[in-house]
Amino acid sequence: MVNFRKYISGVAVLAAGFFLAQSTVSTVLYAPGYENQNNSLNLPSPITSMVEKTVLSAKELVDINVNTMMTDPVLKNATWGFVVYDPKTKKIISSYNENTPLVPASTTKLLTTETAMSMLGENYRWNTQLEYSGSVDENGVLNGNLYIVGSGDPSLGTNKAGAWAYRDIISDFKEGLSREGIKKVNGDIIIQTALFKGNISKLPENVVWLENNNYYLPAGTTREINPANEKLIVKKSANFSNEKKFFYVSPYNNQMVYADKYEGDGILTTKLPDAPAYLANSFRTTLVKSGIPVTGKVTPKMTDANPESRKMISVYKSPTLSDIIYYTNQHSDNGLAEALLKTVGFQSLGDQTTESGRKVVTEHLKKEGFDMMGLNYIDGSGLSRSNNVTPISQVKFLTSLMDEKYYKTYLNSLPVGGQSGTLKRMFNGAGNGQIYAKTGTLNRVKTLAGYMKTNTGKTLVFSLLVNNYTGSVDMVKKRMEKILEPALDL
Repeated sequence: MVNFRKYISGVAVLAAGFFLAQSTVSTVLYAPGYENQNNSLNLPSPITSMVEKTVLSAKELVDINVNTMMTDPVLKNATWGFVVYDPKTKKIISSYNENTPLVPASTTKLLTTETAMSMLGENYRWNTQLEYSGSVDENGVLNGNLYIVGSGDPSLGTNKAGAWAYRDIISDFKEGLSREGIKKVNGDIIIQTALFKGNISKLPENVVWLENNNYYLPAGTTREINPANEKLIVKKSANFSNEKKFFYVSPYNNQMVYADKYEGDGILTTKLPDAPAYLANSFRTTLVKSGIPVTGKVTPKMTDANPESRKMISVYKSPTLSDIIYYTNQHSDNGLAEALLKTVGFQSLGDQTTESGRKVVTEHLKKEGFDMMGLNYIDGSGLSRSNNVTPISQVKFLTSLMDEKYYKTYLNSLPVGGQSGTLKRMFNGAGNGQIYAKTGTLNRVKTLAGYMKTNTGKTLVFSLLVNNYTGSVDMVKKRMEKILEPALDL
């Protein structure tokens, strides 16, 4: 915990007269009736701030702001931790509860995306291939099967990160058939990818289903359902009560999950990470409508003891991993983060499940010297409240990445204060363009961790994790800005 007693003697004589007349940083800045403040910070006047900066160093101002927040009505009953760290000296500049395990929310994605970048490389791509077996006769009839061979592309058909829409992939596949002279398919369209075999598994514990007013319901292979339209209907009974616990069941998972309070309108929209079956069914429908008959059906074949000899027709390549990670961190995309977790699990252990991904990420972190004390890594996105991490372990981890060859790409994937992603509406004044950080938001949890470019040209690393605060999210964001603002002058 910071302690500013040592500043009293040095500052008292210089500032006593002025501080008696003006409100000071050592006084609590916020009135008890914070709910009536319209989210205002009641910040000191420009003259007061100028005098403070003249009398006190930037470090002293950071420490005093942290001490002030301990009695702030929004944070005084919260559990929170803060640390700002100098990666060159390897020393803590200022901290509070830096060794306390806290719920990190979506700053968990810092660990997931870095593991993927480290293991797979910035230019990694997922391929979705169209192949055929058999032969094409003189009339353009394919006496054989078409194969759609997937590799777990999490962006397939989503338009995310520059990914193609389904219609564009289908159009490309159709052109491939035309090049091969195929005018009729006398066979099936077979989906072949063992990657999705383990997708239907036990859900992560303590997952938050309601986040930012959107329900998150994971599911497995989509079969014939378009993930953009798939919905789970929740019927309201006549004795509907907010006091009850409401249970939801994913259509592809026998595990039942619940939320303490239901705030929706009866329709919960699911977000699904992979949709090879939807691609295959849409492809078949498009071929038939465009005059290319397909006599067979769409069918999955996860394993094949006696594989047919096949010829490649076309291959769709996903955006690069760096593009996927940029989108994931900028938009805090939960589906992509969970898919990245499963991908690293598959690449290392041959099993695309959350459990395998979790094992791979934690082993990677140990290998990289991550401080495992206080770490509980449950999912790839940070939706689980069972995730825990300490602020000091986050900053030391982020510091270690500054020596990696992919650091610049990783840094650029993070939202920038006042400019991009989930930080676009924070740091619109001080810190604009200087804060590169991942945000996190759950009910009563607000977090921020990343890098800071100071006014003196330094790069500092920080973590600020707030759990169980009082008031609104905007109020906490204001306090976060207030804590970090003087650090810009370090």
